[in-house]
Amino acid sequence: MLIEHRGQAPVVPDSAYVAPSATLCGAVVLGEGARVLHGAVLTAEDGEVRVGENTVVMEHALVRGRAGHPAVIGDAVMVGPHAHVNGARVESEAFVATGASLFPGAVVGTGAEVRINAVVQVNSRLAPGTVVPISWIAVGDPARLFSPDRHDEIWAVQGELDFPGTVYGVSRGTPMREIMARQSEFFGAHRDDIVLGDLRRR
Repeated sequence: MLIEHRGQAPVVPDSAYVAPSATLCGAVVLGEGARVLHGAVLTAEDGEVRVGENTVVMEHALVRGRAGHPAVIGDAVMVGPHAHVNGARVESEAFVATGASLFPGAVVGTGAEVRINAVVQVNSRLAPGTVVPISWIAVGDPARLFSPDRHDEIWAVQGELDFPGTVYGVSRGTPMREIMARQSEFFGAHRDDIVLGDLRRR
């Protein structure tokens, strides 16, 4: 399904394929030969989503772009089922496996692999060719890799990366009621969306 959001509609070339149950919302631009499979959601909130040539976004993946953190995915990238690419840059020929999560400001270098359920935290930069093992966390710029049982070490790095400022635009310690009031207002812009319809294979 194609949806106009904030006055912008998705751009899908004839050579691309969007499954009938996938959703492209707002300023989403697909490259030649891109494939967006069933249940995937690519949503450009107030910023862009760009997907390169011959990139495949698998079932139920989420790709979200914001003004300060567009989601930019290069050429020949695999975004696996249930992966979460939120305001991150994924360079060409990278592999983002099932259930992996990339947070705003993250960069996944050319040819890097973020394996099953692994995480690249906010404002973290993964060097080209790096492999993040299954369920591990990449954090920092340049990113350091940690197994999930090393929470205190992860937090020692992550605490400096300003998750609340990057993701919500607030300082650490802001009450959740204030954060969610702001988020509710922001996402309320979807009330004015215009459904453009389904895009069938040509």
